[in-house]
Amino acid sequence: MPVVISSIGLATPALYVTQEEAYASLIEHFSMGESEKALYRRVLLGSDAIDGRYIGMDEKSEVANLDQDQLIERFARHGRKIAAEASRNAISQAKIEVETITGLIVNTCTGYLCPGMTSHLVEDLGLSARVKIRDLVGMGCGGALPNLDTAVGMISRSPQDIVLCVSYEICTATLFMGPDPDLVISNCIFADGAGASVLRFKDDQEGLPEEMHYLDFETGIYPEYRKDLHYRTEQHRLRNVLSRRVPVIAAEKAEEVLNRLLVRNKLGRNDIDHWVMHPGGTQVLEKVQQRLELPPNAFWASHEIFRRYGNMSSPSVLFILREIIDIKQPKSGEKAVLLAFGAGFSVFATLIEF
Repeated sequence: MPVVISSIGLATPALYVTQEEAYASLIEHFSMGESEKALYRRVLLGSDAIDGRYIGMDEKSEVANLDQDQLIERFARHGRKIAAEASRNAISQAKIEVETITGLIVNTCTGYLCPGMTSHLVEDLGLSARVKIRDLVGMGCGGALPNLDTAVGMISRSPQDIVLCVSYEICTATLFMGPDPDLVISNCIFADGAGASVLRFKDDQEGLPEEMHYLDFETGIYPEYRKDLHYRTEQHRLRNVLSRRVPVIAAEKAEEVLNRLLVRNKLGRNDIDHWVMHPGGTQVLEKVQQRLELPPNAFWASHEIFRRYGNMSSPSVLFILREIIDIKQPKSGEKAVLLAFGAGFSVFATLIEF
């Protein structure tokens, strides 16, 4: 019996900020040199790649609150809210009762809680005290895919299990000001959101229309590029490091990981009907598309989610998959590949069939 992804629920914070509003707020609250200000102006106002982003703040003026205690409080409060909302949406779509959930796996990389978010979701969702929990941290933007694969392993050991997978990020809780171009780019593209999925074994009964068979998973870990993409602690806070080489590294290693996945399943790239590529930025999407020799519109859904939401880190791939389901309404038997990369440098690929 195959493991199926029965649903995909999404959630964002309530506050939406256009790129124009983001520019005005940053200029108002922070002192910048002319070159730094010019770069913000060019990225935020000179591109149509992103219209706006949802951010975990009660009001835009909170952008000036960079005390670490305040940032962690915002990460915990807004993260908990959207993680629970995405979970409820996924549970509703899967047409299951909360008490049937036997596993809960949560991943994030934009803050630290102990106990992890699983503890809070058990309370908020009313899950059983016997639920199997896993908190995955430090995996960066690719974290949603090993989260799903961990659920598959859990279900394979206990076929009766129904597992809720949750990816949430409050990237704006890691806002770090400075003139370095990687900081400016990070502050211009990262956003907040949550995605959740219900996984279970498919039984003999008629499945839900949107159920997807989970076929395979592949990974690649490249420590030699660790310094090109990671968080480091600076001034007692998380500071994103994003080198200019990331698009090239992502394209090269995505091809390597993808090839292993497809060869093992005796598939070619032409056999893949839908591409779910993490929107690390327009340059990343372009470099990967060119490296894989895919049609120019292969990552249409990634560009669309990036335009409407920005880079939400790990839940982004779930937003893209939801977009493909809603717009393309894939036919039975069509296949999709989910590709995401994260800190480390890590690359993950998942193969599914509708």
